[in-house]
Amino acid sequence: MKKYFIYITILAIVAVGFYQKIYIPKHTFETIYPSSGNMSIRVNGVGNVGSKDLYKIGSIYGGKVSNFEINEGEFVKNGDLIAKVDYVDLADKVRESEANIKKLKNDIKSLNLDMQSARVQYQYQSKILQKNKMLFHKHAISELNFAKFKTNTDVAKLKVESIASKIDSFHDQMIQMNASLKGLKERLSRYTIKSPISGYVVKKLISNYAIINPNQTLIEVVDPKDVWVETHIDTRVSGSVKIGDRASIKLRSSSSIYKGVVSNIKPINNSVTNEREIDVSFDKLPIPFYLQEQAIVDIDIRELKDIVKVPTQAMSIYKEQEGVWIVSDGIIHFKPIKALAYSDHAIATKDISIKDRLVIPNPKKRSLSEGMKIYYD
Repeated sequence: MKKYFIYITILAIVAVGFYQKIYIPKHTFETIYPSSGNMSIRVNGVGNVGSKDLYKIGSIYGGKVSNFEINEGEFVKNGDLIAKVDYVDLADKVRESEANIKKLKNDIKSLNLDMQSARVQYQYQSKILQKNKMLFHKHAISELNFAKFKTNTDVAKLKVESIASKIDSFHDQMIQMNASLKGLKERLSRYTIKSPISGYVVKKLISNYAIINPNQTLIEVVDPKDVWVETHIDTRVSGSVKIGDRASIKLRSSSSIYKGVVSNIKPINNSVTNEREIDVSFDKLPIPFYLQEQAIVDIDIRELKDIVKVPTQAMSIYKEQEGVWIVSDGIIHFKPIKALAYSDHAIATKDISIKDRLVIPNPKKRSLSEGMKIYYD
């Protein structure tokens, strides 16, 4: 009898120890209450940093490139020198044309002086002719002498007309030579390559002193205002997105979150992936930036007011349903809930209240089940 009593005592001690050291800890869980407030409804997608426009800068003429010292990642301003292309004898032709125009101007100036002299001579001969005409009518001079004075006047007039014709011809030549010089200078200017915009050089396609073909691209430039994230969002959730919606951008190369705005929505869906391309611009472009870098974009499409927010750590899956475990008088019951929106740390719903005490599941403890008795803090 004494022996059985000892066994019973030992079993009782073991049972009490098991209950206190194992059973109670395994059935004791942390709990938490939902909160209330506003929550933004978001859609998200993955994309890459791209640009609205990519400016390809090159030369319409071929030749050897020089003064091409610019590098990728540098910022160029509108009008900055990019490179020069060897123009052979084009500059000599420009100087020759300028010299010819200068000589032509001097010739016109000289002819204008001759014109003044010829006009004076013509006026002088005209006066002499008029005087001798009166004498001729009075038979004071012979017809032969009168004809001589008339011939001198006609010769003076012809000289004036001849000089005027030469001046007009030289002016026509001047117009032609100026047009030719303008064309030469325009062509010469195109051998000097300047940036048409301000932006960052994202690609350098040749090296200095390389030989290029006509219309070959030297560099590619991106205007910072054109940089955005080309993100792809499932068509089923993209319908509520509109231009002007606020967004946040997470780049793969950075832990920072950048603010942005939806600036473009492509009108055609991808027929293979059933996704829509939505372009999100940066409020402030991170420098440096990298085209084709992967990014995650969250777009705020609307805000829920005074909604119940369930911490994600309290969410569970039970019998293929998503919901929470609610404890009442030490007994738990599973409550399926419908998520209206998601944030990084909470889920918005209308299916429970902020007074419901929620159990936080713990994989190191006993699995939760309907009607189970638990202990909680």
